Amino acid sequence: MKTGTDDLCYLPAAVLAGLIREKKVSPVEVVKAFLDRIDRVNPLVNAYCTVAREAALEDAREAERAVMSGTAGGPLHGVPVAVKDLTPTAGIRTTFGSKIFENHVPIKDSVFVERVKSAGGIILGKTNTPEFGHKAVTDNILFGHTRNPWNLKCVAGGSSGGSAAAVSAGLAPLAEGSDGGGSVRIPAAACGVYGLKPSFGRIPMDAITSRFSITTPFLHYGVIARNVADAALFLSVVSGPDSRDPFSLPRTGEDFTRAAGEEVKGLRIAFSPDLGYFAVAREVREAAQRAAGVFAGAGCVVEEADPGFSNPLETVLGVFNQMWCVHFAAFYREYLEEWDRHLSPGVKAMVRVGASVPAVEYKRLDFMRQEVWNKIEAVLARYDLIITPTLAVPAFGIGVPGPAEIEGRAVDPYTGWFLTYPFNLTGHPAASIPCGLSRDGLPLGLQIIGRRFDEFTVLKASALFERVGPWGDMRPDIA
Repeated sequence: MKTGTDDLCYLPAAVLAGLIREKKVSPVEVVKAFLDRIDRVNPLVNAYCTVAREAALEDAREAERAVMSGTAGGPLHGVPVAVKDLTPTAGIRTTFGSKIFENHVPIKDSVFVERVKSAGGIILGKTNTPEFGHKAVTDNILFGHTRNPWNLKCVAGGSSGGSAAAVSAGLAPLAEGSDGGGSVRIPAAACGVYGLKPSFGRIPMDAITSRFSITTPFLHYGVIARNVADAALFLSVVSGPDSRDPFSLPRTGEDFTRAAGEEVKGLRIAFSPDLGYFAVAREVREAAQRAAGVFAGAGCVVEEADPGFSNPLETVLGVFNQMWCVHFAAFYREYLEEWDRHLSPGVKAMVRVGASVPAVEYKRLDFMRQEVWNKIEAVLARYDLIITPTLAVPAFGIGVPGPAEIEGRAVDPYTGWFLTYPFNLTGHPAASIPCGLSRDGLPLGLQIIGRRFDEFTVLKASALFERVGPWGDMRPDIA
């Protein structure tokens, strides 16, 4: 599939924006190239569940007129963007991955989409997600499985699996994701792309009916790209306060696009191969160890250090699971009776568990959550960053929620294979960057966690790692 248009589809977003500004390529040509590739590749990968073909072409024609008249504006002018099917898009079907909302068309954009459009971005369509984003693999009753572009028999991760698969497969240069337990970082690692969950509040979150529910656990919008510079550009476009989110952060003045050129020598990095309690596949652990060596070779101080969680299956995983289930019970319990046969079994199970948690017991979870915060903060008081594997295993076969055993240890197949959810209890910025391939040729991801509000250092370290091992230059051989 290596044609001229396919090469255009693998250009970085920043490069595409520059070529459009310089009139070397037109927005219409770019959008048509992506639509053509979607026509050929999406039936194999199932990254998009809705393609906004006519709207995207009309927006491209308008963008071209602006370029030719000298009125083009915005750093993403003419650049195509994919949006997860949990995020409202005016005039474009948004199903939340649920049969209940099969024909739902919002009348308003989310703040994320508003900002993409204000920056000149063009919405290509909506990407697949599990129902209401409830799990870490991407499939649903409406649209089926999203497949990993590196191996179509494997999962793409979730819940932003469609977005990560789209970027990996050359079906979009940039994609929006949302992250309540790792839903940006998990599929980014599985699909070999860069995913960033910024500090809680950095990007205003308005995709949830009750804004106050986004704190338990912390729910974030995030960005997915093929390289760090594009992610930094994307973050610059969509971050900043908005009154629709009472927890949105004020602007703090960083130019995230400058992070890629910053010096990293002297950074202090805590390397934790398993956060002290995860079972991690040997090849994943070895890849993470090599990644730690890359930072040490660049002049960083790298030391092995774990948070030291006490009884983590209760104080970390147990807290996260109960908060997540109560969240689902609060929002979706009303659908159980009327829509039972249309709801996925996972959603129904979570609702029933969440509905059984007494209010006082639920509030007491905050005590254990505070311990998680204290442990992570104690590490970050001594170090600038924490690095871990993103996933404990490479992508696995479609049809299961996850592995039941890793390196001879029994694990929960739903939650035992991703090292991401602790940082949705704390709200720290966290990214996943490709760090090599497994023996079977599947991408492996390194998670980079920074201090609260310090996306700049996460991006700076990510850019250094990308320069040393430019895994983003690799393309999956989709056949």
